Parts: sequence; C-alpha cells; structure tokens
Amino acid sequence: MAQLLTFRVYLSAETQKASPGSFKRTQKTRKPFSPDRRGPVAPSRKPQNLNLEVSPHRAVSAVRLMRIEYGGAFADLLNEKGKGSGSNEMSYVERTIGFRTRDLDDRDLRLVTDVVGGTIRWRRYLDHLIGSLCHNERTFRNMEPLLLQILRIGVYEIIKRDMPPYAVVDENVRLAKVALRPGAGDFVNGILRKLVSLKEKDALPLPKVEGDDRAQARALATLHSHPVWMVRRWVKYLGLDEATKLMTWNNNDPGFSLRANMGRGITRSDLVERLNSLKVPHELSLHLEEFVRIKTGLQIVVQAGLLKEGICSVQDESAGLIVSVVKPQPGERIMDACAAPGGKTLFMASCLKGQGMIHAMDVNEGRLRILGETAKSHQVDGLITTIHSDLRVFAETNEVQYDKVLLDAPCSGLGVLSKRADLRWNRKLEDMVELTKLQDELLDSASKLVKHGGVLIYSTCSIDPEENEGRVEAFLERHPVRIFIAHLLSFRC
Repeated sequence: MAQLLTFRVYLSAETQKASPGSFKRTQKTRKPFSPDRRGPVAPSRKPQNLNLEVSPHRAVSAVRLMRIEYGGAFADLLNEKGKGSGSNEMSYVERTIGFRTRDLDDRDLRLVTDVVGGTIRWRRYLDHLIGSLCHNERTFRNMEPLLLQILRIGVYEIIKRDMPPYAVVDENVRLAKVALRPGAGDFVNGILRKLVSLKEKDALPLPKVEGDDRAQARALATLHSHPVWMVRRWVKYLGLDEATKLMTWNNNDPGFSLRANMGRGITRSDLVERLNSLKVPHELSLHLEEFVRIKTGLQIVVQAGLLKEGICSVQDESAGLIVSVVKPQPGERIMDACAAPGGKTLFMASCLKGQGMIHAMDVNEGRLRILGETAKSHQVDGLITTIHSDLRVFAETNEVQYDKVLLDAPCSGLGVLSKRADLRWNRKLEDMVELTKLQDELLDSASKLVKHGGVLIYSTCSIDPEENEGRVEAFLERHPVRIFIAHLLSFRC
C-alpha cells in the first residue's frame, strides 16, 4: 500500500533559495537486547550434543523472535537471510540456547517464516491470551524472554494455524524443558492445555468492543493486534469499519511480486516460463506488464538463483506503479533522491534503453554499495551513478538540475504493515512529528534539483494523510509558485 504524489514544477527564484532545516535524517535506533524487560534470560551454557527430540522449526523460531524483539534484528531481513541457510540458523540456536537440533529442511524453513511472521504480527493478541491464563499479571510481566517466546509460538500455532493441539503442546513443552528447565515445561503445559480447553468451548478470554472511544480502541487493538495509537488514528481518519478492514488486511499473509528484468532483455513471458519449470504458482499483474504475482514459492525462486542471476527482482507492484508515473524516457537525467535499497532505481534504469543517467542518492553507504553490485547483475550499472549524501546538504552545495526528481521519502511505513510484521511495534506516535518535519525538509531540497518545466514526484509507503496530502499542502503553502498537481494515486498491493 503506497501513496504517490506528482508535481510538474515551474520553479521561481524564491523556491530555488528555500533553505533546508537542520533536522538530520537518521534511521530509528532499535533498542538493544535488554533482559530486564521481562526478567532474566536463561544463563549461557556450554554447547550440548545434538538433540533430535526438539522440533527444529520451533527452536529456530524462538531464537529468531528473541533476536528481533531484544536484539534489534528485523524480521524481513532475517527471513531473507534464512532462505536456504538452515545451518546458519542452527548456529544461532546453539549459541543462544546451548544445543542443536537436526538441520532444517525446506519445509522447516517455510514453517519458521510463517511462525515468526505470524507470532510478531499477532503479538498483542497472543500476549493478551497468555496474560489472561497466568495466575496474575506479575507472572506475565516478569516472564523470562525465552519462555515468553515459546508460549507465543504455542498459542499462535493453536489459535491461528489450527495445528493439532496435542502436538503443539507436546513439542513446545519439550522445547521449554530442554532449553530452560523442567519447571518451565510444566508451566507451558499448564498454559497451553488451559488454552486448548477454552478454545474447544469457544470461550477464549477476549475483550468486547464496547464503552467509550478509548475503550473501543483498546479492544480493537487487542483483537486485531495493533498499537492503540494506530487504531485511534485510523478510526479518526477512516471510520470504524474501514479501520477494521485495514487491520484485517495488515494481518493477512502477504503476497509478493516479481519484476522481469527487461534491462537484460528478460520479458515477463521468459519469467513465467522459468516459474512454470520450477512449479511456482503465479498470476500476471493486472497493472504492469513486467510483473508477476506469487503467493508462495519465493524460497524456491531464491534457491533457483533467479534473483542472483538478475533474471528478476522481488518488487512490490506499488513501487512499480511509482516508476510508471515517473515514466523514464531514454536520454533523461533523473534523480532518485532517497534511493536505497534501489528497487525503483533499477526499474527506472531498465526503462532508459541504454540512454540517459540516474543519480541514486542515499545516506546509507552500505546499501548504496549493494545497489551498485545489483546494478551490475542487472546490466544497468552504466546508467546508474550512486551518490552518498544527505539530500539537504547536496541540494545546498550543488547546482545540477534534473528532468525528473523522485523523492520516495522516509516515512512511517504504515502502508506496508502486512509485509513488515515487526514495524507496527517499532513505530510510536511521536515518530510522526519527526517524520513529517523531515519530509518537509526533503521536499524543499528536492524541489531545488528540478529544472524549469521538470517533474517532481513525491511518494511514501504510508497511508497516513499527514505524510501525504498534508505534506503537499504544506509545501504549496511554503512555495506559492506556479505548481499544479498532476496525479494523486493510492495503491494497495
């Protein structure tokens, strides 16, 4: 889900002289691992012998969840790195809980991705159930991190995946006993068995949506597993029904899109032929001729080398639609102002047919380096020049101008919560103030780089009006020059 705003810009001297503020663009700092948040972590142990009794996907899932919540890792990056790397996963398991299970096969890896993503997505809902089944709130609040992750996995598998309850209880009890201690296994056994009994009686202790607005928002936040501030914000802007639909959408399993690398002469038909040979189910995009949608089978695509060989890229159709509005033409000079990780940069370069130039700018040098390496595999590196700089500094110190400037601005990401399972828990209401300030500064700076008669495209992966229409309105108020909006599009992919 993304928002896209496009301007054709006729810049006056006043606009060209607009100065950026001093707010520095920084990535949000993740909190380091802190055992104090939920009691002490299990003491480190010397590596034990191979344990064939413990479920490998549950052991790996528990450790991944620990790394995401307490170690600052990101769920989507771990899923990407985990594809086809079961031995690496098991190394983390051994270092964290002191033993190895059997190696993960492809089915195990798919289960890990599902369980980790689902457990993160439904975390508030799962914690409500676990807390309700504990003897008292203090027991839940002081629960050690690994024990909590094991319980979350068990509750998720029973309630949301409808796995056989006896197997879920048995496997998670065994994991708790081996990774922690026998008493921890007994505790898991008691909680999960109580849960199974309540589920069979259709008597889960869930809140009712009733009372005043605040009470309703808290209940909805628990039932749909979102932060309360997000729920209140969406109800305010969208109304109760639409807000509920949006949260339901966010909790669905995400689909993915593949873009055929036409820069290398790979057509969508060529990509479809490869997918058929790999027996990956797919359907054609209804909007873009280079794109194919897949619901399952991404791991197969990765293992077959299609991404590494530059045959295709994983890219949302919403990102592709942004490029379709930019509409790169051979011979044009284009600035991609916040380019990393570079999916839109690569797509735009493939549209230039060997003529023109794209300057890809970002503050993250490491991600720009990866973009440069990927451009080589896609055979468009001759059309892309990377620039490691803050856009606001660059615009002040350079007089170069472009036919088109794309500003895909840093944002809250509230439009991609279905794909970024952990993002909902890492955003705070206070972030919105900082982000809108940054977006204003970046828009002012981007406008300086557009030549007379050129086009400025502003996009975000947020659905929040304050980050989209609100920023455009503020920009027009700051720069009362001859600017007219050419497009206002909203995408859900």
